[in-house]
Amino acid sequence: MTNLQDFLSLSYAELEDLNLEAKKERANRVDAGKLQEKRLKYLTDEKRIKAVTVLFSDLEGRLHMLDYDKKFLVNSWDNLTFDGSSIRGFTAQRESDLRLGLDWAAFYWAPSDVFGPGKVLTFGNVIDKDGSPYAADIRGILKLYAEKLHETKGYTLNAANEIEGFVFQGADAERRFAERGRFDYVNTGGYYHSLPGDPLRLFIDQAAEVQRAMGFQNEKDHPEVAPSQFEINYSYAEAVAAADNIQLYKLVCRQVATKLGMTACFLPKPVVGVNGNGMHTNVSVTKDGKNLFWDPNGEEKISQFAWDFVDRILNHGNDLCLLLNASVNAYRRLDPHFEAPNQIKASAVDRGSMVRIPIG
Repeated sequence: MTNLQDFLSLSYAELEDLNLEAKKERANRVDAGKLQEKRLKYLTDEKRIKAVTVLFSDLEGRLHMLDYDKKFLVNSWDNLTFDGSSIRGFTAQRESDLRLGLDWAAFYWAPSDVFGPGKVLTFGNVIDKDGSPYAADIRGILKLYAEKLHETKGYTLNAANEIEGFVFQGADAERRFAERGRFDYVNTGGYYHSLPGDPLRLFIDQAAEVQRAMGFQNEKDHPEVAPSQFEINYSYAEAVAAADNIQLYKLVCRQVATKLGMTACFLPKPVVGVNGNGMHTNVSVTKDGKNLFWDPNGEEKISQFAWDFVDRILNHGNDLCLLLNASVNAYRRLDPHFEAPNQIKASAVDRGSMVRIPIG
């Protein structure tokens, strides 16, 4: 049978080269207008692309995706509307129309065996009816804040996230939990222990390959402490790019798990009696390529700028927990018997009190 479809499908090596080039352009802050012109020309010239997937997050951090026909998007990229009343935390029904402004720097080529052939991805900023950034678009607010700090003070905000997750047997395991009353592990090996070719290692290997192809620049991956738990580490990035990576990481893991007949789960505490999922975030601030947190002569080789940064986080720790641990399940994770921090201590004298704020 003749295959009548001729959609873009690139090798993982080709994908990695394209995504690393786009990542470099983003890190170097190439002019937005030049990137827009370059991307639109690419979409116009590449006949094998059928659709552009635009991604954005709601107020609670859920990732949403819309596929726009490529030809439509090329002609209407500046007027992409959607129904905001269908998104939790967005507009009321009577004020439903919102628009998406494309962030051409956040452009990705995705593996066709995971996302389907003929598609590319880009993140979007939500725009209100009057043309201003939408107040409930947390990514857009972060982007504005990061850009303002760079323009006024020359600061680049950096983050590296270590995201833990579980892999459970069967598709849609989270949705079916109420009827089954349990999650079934795919592996019970524990920390760093997973035999080559077992279900957990098979999942980790495939997810890591997809991430590598999408320009994540992986560092290491391994089973975590709890049964059937994993962590795939990758390089740091500017804060908005790091936030995008979190969403893509979870999306990739869920896609790969589904293909394998499994479920990737990022609930903070899906199983009682074992370690929960954490997301440690390592942060720094740079200026003119210099890490402002580093001081070889400072206490613990950390600058006063960094200590002030830490003190402010700890001072507002309770408030931050309300934002970063917004679900009941997040607080179920905070059991000190399972390596979860459950105290916030700040002291001007005792610098050893620094903690990572747990994110659920």
